[in-house]
Amino acid sequence: MNIAVEMDDVREGELLNVSEAGPAPKRIIAGFGFWIFLLSDIVMFSALFAGYAVLAKATAGGPTAAQLFDLRNVAMETAFLLLSSYSCGLMSLAINSRRVLGVFVGAVVTFLLGAAFLNLEIREFQGMIAVGAAPQRSAFLSAFFTLVGCHGLHVAVGLAWLVLMMVQLSFRGFQGVVVRRLHCFSLFWHALDIIWVLIFTIVYLMGVLP
Repeated sequence: MNIAVEMDDVREGELLNVSEAGPAPKRIIAGFGFWIFLLSDIVMFSALFAGYAVLAKATAGGPTAAQLFDLRNVAMETAFLLLSSYSCGLMSLAINSRRVLGVFVGAVVTFLLGAAFLNLEIREFQGMIAVGAAPQRSAFLSAFFTLVGCHGLHVAVGLAWLVLMMVQLSFRGFQGVVVRRLHCFSLFWHALDIIWVLIFTIVYLMGVLP
């Protein structure tokens, strides 16, 4: 009987210790939430890739991928985005060593390269629409504009996020919350780079193959 009572006391003590510990630290909750966001984004892009794969040949008698895609332009877009990912990595190293100038230089280079990528993509869309290859022309074009445009929208959001983070860094310095947000941005930007490599391969390269 005494042993049973002692065991109950131990269990109650363990429960009390767990309850007194409280919720997980905010940095852990924020990091976990951001990874969930990235995974949900990957699921969304996976669905868009699947839709494009199904509709890639559904041109409805309109222009095909081989007729529309300019690989030289796409290669420049890819180069800009890959270089921006490299400069973003250098920015992360500067964050870890708390070098303000290095962070700002990396951020400016990343922003300029990302903006150049976005400019080329918008010009590509405008050129396609000008020759009658608008999203409503065929299922293929609807899937193309949705997939590539969604990625471009993410890049635009990333650029705005980067500007906001530089403003926060200017006023708040290397506070813990600022550093965490900068690292989250870096993960987000690298994820966009990986998705673009898949777009370049699946949409553009495979699209021009006979």
